[in-house]
Amino acid sequence: MVVLYAVFLVLACLASLLQIMVYRFKKDVLLGNNPQFLKFQRGYFSAYLPAMFADWLQGPYLYKLYNYYGFQEEQIAVLYVFGFASTVLLGTWIPLAADQFGRKKMCILFTILYSISCLLKLSRNYAVLLLGRLVGGVATSVLFSAFEAWYIHEHTETHDFPKEWIAVTFTKASFWNGVLAILAGLTANIFSEWFGLGPVAPYILAIPFLIFAGVMMSTHWNENYSGHKVNFQKLCFEGLKKTLTHEKVFLIGAIESSYESVIYIIIFLWTPILDREKFSLGIVFSSFMISILIGSGLYQIASSKNVPITNLLLSSVIIALFANILCVISTNPTHPNTALSFTSFLIFEVGVGLYFPAMGFLRNNIIPETHRTNIMNWFRIPLNLISCIVLLLLHEDVFQHGNRMIFVVCVGLQALALVCSVRFVKIAKEDDMRQETLLLAETEHIHNIF
Repeated sequence: MVVLYAVFLVLACLASLLQIMVYRFKKDVLLGNNPQFLKFQRGYFSAYLPAMFADWLQGPYLYKLYNYYGFQEEQIAVLYVFGFASTVLLGTWIPLAADQFGRKKMCILFTILYSISCLLKLSRNYAVLLLGRLVGGVATSVLFSAFEAWYIHEHTETHDFPKEWIAVTFTKASFWNGVLAILAGLTANIFSEWFGLGPVAPYILAIPFLIFAGVMMSTHWNENYSGHKVNFQKLCFEGLKKTLTHEKVFLIGAIESSYESVIYIIIFLWTPILDREKFSLGIVFSSFMISILIGSGLYQIASSKNVPITNLLLSSVIIALFANILCVISTNPTHPNTALSFTSFLIFEVGVGLYFPAMGFLRNNIIPETHRTNIMNWFRIPLNLISCIVLLLLHEDVFQHGNRMIFVVCVGLQALALVCSVRFVKIAKEDDMRQETLLLAETEHIHNIF
């Protein structure tokens, strides 16, 4: 346990050092310092950040709670699958519902649904817990769609701030999200283990933060709508067509589906693997979040040095592949190595911290804005299907005797992501060379004219 706290402190120091370096390299420190913009930004953060903190509080002890209630690993896997499935089935409709019925209403609905989901976790009834996962899946879909849509509309349409300032807000939100995730792990650990309140404590603690977020939205936010009707069927088919006919879009989707499905699988597996040695789950979770912050800091420093984003994405895939190979070694059923598993997860989370900003940048630059939501929904279908299928395989005898086979599957998925990433980097380089050739020819043509 002492070693775990030492690792946490070392990671925290490293993350702090990287953040100082990131601040030194930033070129847009003074961007968006308009007092009215800062006031508007604070109004958004006053509701969004408590909502995110409530969400992070529920991360460290979910598996532990179901195990505490006496459910077996395969039963817990089904509970996780229900949450993923509800995200797939209803996540597509949430952005459309927010656009038509009001984004503020949907955000307030999130706080109600998530509070209900937390209360349902007090029950030991399996059917009630399944219902809680369904409700929680819907709430999560709202959290990761309606909040951002509300902000962008208010930023551009209501206040008419420069579009360049949107990135400033989301960069701040990303940083504070990382800090809150770390604090959430520590808080959950204190209430669950130090105070001896058990694994249900973080879910009860999340409710006041959700209520506070709902009150802030009710009193400080304006309502906004899309303003136009959407032909859902047409957009879906157009999104699928662009995914299948544009190689770069298809490769982005393949990388996202294979990489993020592994993230979902590891979200399930890390607790049963590390809990064998009675690791403090809150501290472990905070250590994971610090590792993500380290990866994010590495991304910001590298991108400020003009390292190609495609190379950073490729690096994140290689790191994740290496981490999963280590997990295959560490989860030997006869001689499991928990310390190596923990180290592997930390390495994987550094890769995740590098992956998300790189993927976000490439996705925004490659996927057409008019079809972005629908294309991303198509990406989520294989992503969630892979996660659900792999978790349901826990029912099979070959998987029940150890997690090694699951990680072998994860290595296969990361290998697929690596192949797609290498191809993506090659295409990106060819496009850059083509553009340079065209620019040079145009320059020579202008020179010849004059």
